[in-house]
Amino acid sequence: MALTKISRKTKAKPASTLLIHDTSNPFESMMKRLDQAAGIMNLEDDVYQIVKSPSKIIEVSLPIKMDNGRVKVFGGYRVIHSTALGPSKGGIRYHPQVDEHEVKALAAWMTFKCAIAEIPYGGAKGGITCDPKTMSVGELERLTRAYTVSMADIFGVDKDIPAPDVNTSGREMAWLMDEYSKVNGSFTPGVVTGKPLLLGGSHGRVEATGRGVCTAALEALKKMKLNPKKMRAVVQGFGNVGSISAKHFEANGIKVVGISDHTGAYYNAKGIDIIKAIAHCEKNSGNLKNFKGGTAITHEALLELECDILAPCALENQITSHNAAHVKAKLIVEGANGPTSSGADDILNKKGVIIIPDILANGGGVTVSYFEWVQNRTGYYHSEAEINKRADKWMINAFDNVWDVAVANKVPMRLGAYIHALTIVAKAIRARGSY
Repeated sequence: MALTKISRKTKAKPASTLLIHDTSNPFESMMKRLDQAAGIMNLEDDVYQIVKSPSKIIEVSLPIKMDNGRVKVFGGYRVIHSTALGPSKGGIRYHPQVDEHEVKALAAWMTFKCAIAEIPYGGAKGGITCDPKTMSVGELERLTRAYTVSMADIFGVDKDIPAPDVNTSGREMAWLMDEYSKVNGSFTPGVVTGKPLLLGGSHGRVEATGRGVCTAALEALKKMKLNPKKMRAVVQGFGNVGSISAKHFEANGIKVVGISDHTGAYYNAKGIDIIKAIAHCEKNSGNLKNFKGGTAITHEALLELECDILAPCALENQITSHNAAHVKAKLIVEGANGPTSSGADDILNKKGVIIIPDILANGGGVTVSYFEWVQNRTGYYHSEAEINKRADKWMINAFDNVWDVAVANKVPMRLGAYIHALTIVAKAIRARGSY
């Protein structure tokens, strides 16, 4: 049984100028950037009032019988930020820190990310407050299926399409698709993306986000007139996004000198062998712990290493006003969502650091998710080479659009991305009208 709350809220009018202060609240951080972009582009107030507030906030309680026979109640969330451009799209994360503020911010970022990628989706996000690393496979399956049933009237091929996120993968998406199909009464692969291939998944989806991070970084290096083969990179977070970003950096001649996950951080000035690091993780429950390919350092020191490219691919608020001044990278490419706090932006911008924002840099995942959704609807599937070629083209186009908007408005890339996304979403809102 699930307890459901749906609410709508409003806030104040955007200011034309805004001093950015640091905040650990991801939704406040997102709103400050949104307000600043809205002020620069003179976004009309009626459109702003629609964009600034989520369309729906769904909170559920999920009683799950644990392996020890006791019942534990987990909190679950789904936030639909916007459907102006199409059905809402966004991942589901399992993490102890999941809360309404985080999911609201992530849902808004998805709206902007889809707009920048020029795909016909709105934005959503979901999450369950839990620690999956302490749960059995059976407990996780029961939790996933209970969450799916509680959201069965929210999800839908033409309504709201979830996907994997932090601590979820094709396994959880397969459970979700199966449970939704039971509720729906028919096999419905298009209700979720990031599925295993044999259940309607797409070639290239697993590597899509990390591949896109590298593609965005390479495009930025072209603009900066820097040779990738002379660049050193540091990658924070060595899950799906971070490890694949690092692998593609290495494949393109960029030397990766630092990597980390929650179990440890490692530095090697001569370059870390990324293939060996990935193999180490595969043998050690997905963790870098006791990795021998580099010197162990602190997580704090990793972000402050001498390097050219820094790719934060972990969680929110990793680069803040407390450590931004010590970041030595020329280029930051945000593989994670919200890794740079609002207060850190001013510090980094004054230092001349170019930041490829999350809503652009990690858009490769949702782009290939869109390809998967289209393939599910048509019943025709493409090869990995075809998917990668299309995804690279879409990422380069998105990068160029954001770069041009930033240059035209004489603003950093993050504000350029927000302005570009808001322009697209605003056009859709105006075209659809309101009541």
